Amino acid sequence: MEANIELEVRPLLPGVAEDDEACFHRLETSLSSNHKLIRAHLEREDGSVKLCLHYDPEKMSITELKQLATRAGTEIVNRYHHDLINIEGMDCSDCAMVIEHSISRLHGVLRASVSYAGKNMQVEYDSYQTNRAEIEKRIRSLGYQIPLGQIQTWFIENRELLFSLVAGLLLAIGWLGEQLFHFPRVLSIIFYLAAYGFGGWDISRHALHALRERTFDTDLLMILAAIGAAALGDFAEGALLIFLFSFGHVLEERALERARSAIAALADLTPKTALVRRNGHEIEVPVEQVGLQEVIILRAGSRIPVDAIVQMGQSSVDQAPVTGESIPVDKAPGDKLFAGTINGEGALEAQVTRLAKDGTLAQVMKLVEEAQTQKSPTQQTVEKFEKFFVPAVLIGTILVILIPPIFGIPFRDSFLRAMTLLVAASPCALALGAPAAILTGIGQAARNGILIKGGVHLENLGRLKAIAFDKTGTITYGQPEVTNIVVYPALSSPVQNERELLGVAASVESRSAHPLAKAIVRAASTQRLTLPAIGEVESVTGQGIRSWYQDQAILIGSLKWLEKNEIGFSHQAAERADHLQAEGKTLMGVSWGNALVGLIALADTLRPEVQSTMNQLKRTGIEKTILLTGDNTQVGEGIAHQAGVNQIMAELMPEDKLAAIRSLITQYGVVAMVGDGVNDAPALANATVGIAMGGAGTDV
Repeated sequence: MEANIELEVRPLLPGVAEDDEACFHRLETSLSSNHKLIRAHLEREDGSVKLCLHYDPEKMSITELKQLATRAGTEIVNRYHHDLINIEGMDCSDCAMVIEHSISRLHGVLRASVSYAGKNMQVEYDSYQTNRAEIEKRIRSLGYQIPLGQIQTWFIENRELLFSLVAGLLLAIGWLGEQLFHFPRVLSIIFYLAAYGFGGWDISRHALHALRERTFDTDLLMILAAIGAAALGDFAEGALLIFLFSFGHVLEERALERARSAIAALADLTPKTALVRRNGHEIEVPVEQVGLQEVIILRAGSRIPVDAIVQMGQSSVDQAPVTGESIPVDKAPGDKLFAGTINGEGALEAQVTRLAKDGTLAQVMKLVEEAQTQKSPTQQTVEKFEKFFVPAVLIGTILVILIPPIFGIPFRDSFLRAMTLLVAASPCALALGAPAAILTGIGQAARNGILIKGGVHLENLGRLKAIAFDKTGTITYGQPEVTNIVVYPALSSPVQNERELLGVAASVESRSAHPLAKAIVRAASTQRLTLPAIGEVESVTGQGIRSWYQDQAILIGSLKWLEKNEIGFSHQAAERADHLQAEGKTLMGVSWGNALVGLIALADTLRPEVQSTMNQLKRTGIEKTILLTGDNTQVGEGIAHQAGVNQIMAELMPEDKLAAIRSLITQYGVVAMVGDGVNDAPALANATVGIAMGGAGTDV
């Protein structure tokens, strides 16, 4: 007799990543070899992985079966470890390759992946054969460090900068002393050699460790070029090469350090605690301890800690941090809430749909991390080329030294030419030979408030065929503004023109903190209107606001809300409302008594320089401009038409923007992404060139 049961794999392997196929298969193999079971296999459905166990119910109960599976899972978790190890001292992508190659060869290590950008290593190992201490020992033996105390960590992080500056100072003293103060030649050489020691300390260690692992890297070329210069008696030139190369490493490291802090900055956008209802009590717990299906309480103005669905209450929610929507979205029971977004004026109760580690913002962080660790096709090509390039240069150098003397050319001349070849092939020489236009361009851009993280990005800008733009805060200002005021005066109405309508509306809305209300008040302030006195104000969350003026009720809010309150609309007003909404604008109706007295349209407004910018881009050879937005298609199309953008892709979440960028890269090869918000981070990180601009979120 045979029966079967399906078990969720994740609870059987606590702490194991959702996509760790290796551990899933180890569990399957372990149980398949158990003689008590008939068969064990994995099944995948809707993104989840389940373990299907076939057994004889006469020989084993379900309880025993679950205990057997749990024990097998525990054994795997205890044996196969997945650690993230931070590494200090990497100053080039070659370092990551050397560490990865060395650790992968260590007995018991199953997988090692080093991120130069992230300054860490993901390693999977069999704890029965090795341990973390052995892996860290191997890393240290390669000349890199595992962070310890604050002082030591500070020194490790800044050592290369200190050594490079000392090398530059010693070089300057030796050269100035020789040229101006007539130092003895021997004294100047001592200063030059000291500059060699400080500037070449890290470079030579990296080169030696690479040789020990039987790999060649460009650091070796630099060291040999400097030694060759010294052999010719040109100590100052050799010291200058070493200083420039080490200082270049430092500048590259500093630029990447800014990128590494991005993930930490993203984490700050979600609260650390959540207010949860448990056993009839409201308690505050760490966000990591909030479980699925639990009910969280969201106060007005609070940031939403986890993804959830509204169960009770109404409010407007600012979703700009995640979707980029410029205008807050009204939420009612049944609507989705995203972690990291901001609740408006209403209180909400919501049921948790995703754990904190699986939420929308957590996925954004994961996408950025993946983008930083993934190697671009160019980087992969360079790494493959480097394996052949460095040995070829070394062989060529030896041939240039040995062959010319056979034909009567003096050895010194051939040696000088060989060293010239080494210097010309070294990365430092390439940096020194970079076009003056690139260096000037980076400097000029910096003076105008544009920071470019290296010449390669400036070069890629010149190769662009397509540019994708975020909408909110990039193409537009990122906040709603009053765009249209339509008045429907009646004989007894106190509102007879646009200024009077705006003044009354601003007087009522001045009691509200809603972003649309602030836009109306801001418009009245710009026109320097005197606001009339109004009566008490009653806010209807997610609908509108009610007050009294000249003994009549005045309502300002959505058209649906006004209709519910039996406010009459003329045919002309309905047609005008449809027309404004078709343009992607948000409408607020204003009624006095039982009559509609006006419409106020609001929208995220286009930056005035956008159209001329798009025209300039087309003249410079950009074939395609694409607008990416989290707003609905209607709003996106309206903005795209005004801006002169070729294509619109609307209603996009961060992962959708990322997919759009990858699709564009496949189509055009070289694509830039321009954005300003956290929701743009994955797309910015994956584009050929990521351009962060605007206000909020730019540092992230």
